[in-house]
Amino acid sequence: MSAFDWNDLRFFLAVARAGRLTAAARHLEADHTTVSRRISALEATLKAKLFERKPQGYSLTEQGERLLVHAENMESQALAVASEVGGADLALSGTVRIGAPDGIGTYFLASELGALAERHPDLTLQLVALPRTFSLSKREADIAITLEQPTEGRLVSRKLTDYRLRLYASKDYLKRHGPISNVEDLADKTLVTYVADLIYSPVLDYFSGLEKLTPRRFECASVVAQMEAVRAGVGIGILHDYALGNFPELQVVLPEITYMRSYWLVTHADVRSLRRVEEVYSFILSRVRANRGLFV
Repeated sequence: MSAFDWNDLRFFLAVARAGRLTAAARHLEADHTTVSRRISALEATLKAKLFERKPQGYSLTEQGERLLVHAENMESQALAVASEVGGADLALSGTVRIGAPDGIGTYFLASELGALAERHPDLTLQLVALPRTFSLSKREADIAITLEQPTEGRLVSRKLTDYRLRLYASKDYLKRHGPISNVEDLADKTLVTYVADLIYSPVLDYFSGLEKLTPRRFECASVVAQMEAVRAGVGIGILHDYALGNFPELQVVLPEITYMRSYWLVTHADVRSLRRVEEVYSFILSRVRANRGLFV
């Protein structure tokens, strides 16, 4: 077998993780035809078909799955070398992607991370605040905030904080529909809730005890949409306490009903020692600790 271009593995990994040429090209800042050409060259050199090419995207073949293991090991070694050999200035440049649930991502990290970006102008921070999980082994993020502690894979995790959720309504909604003094008062009220079949973690199932009290629903697939619906007076929702500081139009109803959940801060073992990742990881940890009162 003739020697292949090691750089082709970067293109292989990007397509394997993204599943589409266009998405891989954006990640690599390359033209999608270049990505396609590099994949074809790698397959020709290895004399192996690495992907099944379908209209909905690229999926790994059995040979591709075998190569993925070796390519990720090589990537990990390259990251370790960059961290160990590179100087401080180099280590604090580049990109760190943070994957987070949309609640803490939008209502806490988006404002807090600005100070870190100002401190390190050569460091690009990517905050991906979405209602979904992130695969650190597939390098969808360098750091993730999760709702449950991971138990599989080469992941390093620690508890970030507990946080509290309660029932909230807008003052305007309560003025129009009357006060809520007990759970029976929910009977004719609209609950602003999640879309059940889009919940990505069982710990997000807050409403199982309340759903029998009223059949009226307004369902939103994200925390941000739920927040905006409650602010607009659509109904009553279970919202994060830490997000409510900037919304004086909202107030707690039935304060005896509370929900406690936890966030976990997670990285992959292969990138944990990178200085830029360590800097962001430590910053998030310190800012949450400094604002502990917001969460609990």
